[in-house]
Amino acid sequence: GGEGALELADAVMDACNDKAEFKPLYSWDMPFKERIELVARDVYGADGVDFSAEASRKLADIQKRGDANELGLCMVKTHLSLSDDPGVKGAPKGWRLRIRDVLIFGGAGFVVPVSGSITLMPGTGSNPSFRRVDVDVETGRVKGIF
Repeated sequence: GGEGALELADAVMDACNDKAEFKPLYSWDMPFKERIELVARDVYGADGVDFSAEASRKLADIQKRGDANELGLCMVKTHLSLSDDPGVKGAPKGWRLRIRDVLIFGGAGFVVPVSGSITLMPGTGSNPSFRRVDVDVETGRVKGIF
């Protein structure tokens, strides 16, 4: 019981006192295509990256910006797989990450490569539930919530 907890606490304290050797995956002056390929290979285990013509054009335009070296990378893909296909589970081999579009969120300082068929923001359906919510003026009761 208690002795094991003390040993664990000592191990945690020792780890906290170790010198951190953090090293970013890429340098900020690396071209965006190279950054994306590095993330795809080293983080997701892809064999490489295939860029749509539109994504390549956008990356080239962004790369020409004077502030390109100040922009980070924020990859957008499914959370359900290491690949860009939500149906592929585990650690797949022999696949390539497909980048279909690239967005830039200048205020946040991010270049955002988009892979797979993912929705970036929750959208409202064509018949959202809020249209069925109302107040009965005679009773003052809200209806249509449940």
